[in-house]
Amino acid sequence: MALTHDHAHGHEAHGHVHPPADSGSERRLRIAFTLTTTILVFEAIGAWLSGSVALLADAGHMLTDAGALGVALFAARLSQKPHTASKSFGYGRLEILAALFNGMLLGGVSVGIALESIERLTTSAKPEIDAPLMFGVAVVGLIANAISAAILSHGAHDNLNVRGAFLHVLGDLLGSIAAIFAAACIYFWDFAMADALVGLLIAGLLVYSAIRLVRESAHILLEGAPGHLDLNEIAARVGEIQGVQSIHDLHIWTVTSGFLSMSAHIDLEAGADAESVRRVVHQLLHQEYRIHHTTIQTEQGPGLINIERPPDR
Repeated sequence: MALTHDHAHGHEAHGHVHPPADSGSERRLRIAFTLTTTILVFEAIGAWLSGSVALLADAGHMLTDAGALGVALFAARLSQKPHTASKSFGYGRLEILAALFNGMLLGGVSVGIALESIERLTTSAKPEIDAPLMFGVAVVGLIANAISAAILSHGAHDNLNVRGAFLHVLGDLLGSIAAIFAAACIYFWDFAMADALVGLLIAGLLVYSAIRLVRESAHILLEGAPGHLDLNEIAARVGEIQGVQSIHDLHIWTVTSGFLSMSAHIDLEAGADAESVRRVVHQLLHQEYRIHHTTIQTEQGPGLINIERPPDR
């Protein structure tokens, strides 16, 4: 059986199609990191002056998020390094590792917020809080976090690392809203427990986001098929191409955010030109399914090879 190997990359038969370095993601992360770090210091000072435990907890949350954004920024920068002989796909998967780390960190922070909220609900001590100052500091934090969230939201859909950072900033945004609400309750109704109740709600939402982020990151690291692609549909579409008898050993996985890879074996019909079939298959996968890297192995279909008997002597 004649066995032909081919690696079809790009719109032509040579070269690799790698997604361009996403400098926009790094820029968004850098701006969010700067804003978060600045507001972290501002809220810590405001918490000390106002006596607000809520602001202090939010500042601690932002300290954790600043670290997470720093990790995400570091990973985004390293992921743009060119591939080497030992790292043939480059460093793109550092983004996925950073997203996994951020998801686990987000889960830990969420549990900490929930425990702190429960402790406040069960204690009888009523702290002295400067509600107007608390309110003002929380509003400034809300504005800064809203800006960061808006900046990161543009890249959160296509980049898992940016999505992890976005979820952290979103947690800060919700924390600022909770602090504002708590300050209003303390000032107008003398109801300090509102902060703890809202904190529990936010913790629940953050735990859900953390579980989803960890699950998606682990799925990519385990080379699972992308959730938005139907392998049976793709196999059927390839099977309809002229010259293709069947397709098997089809594998599709995510190398890093926005960069899909695929490998498959294709059995050819009698008389089919292997190079032409491979080009058509690659064009279909690249244009309709955004699969950038394909490895197509073609071979003559079962029962289509004529074996000539040696002449009788």
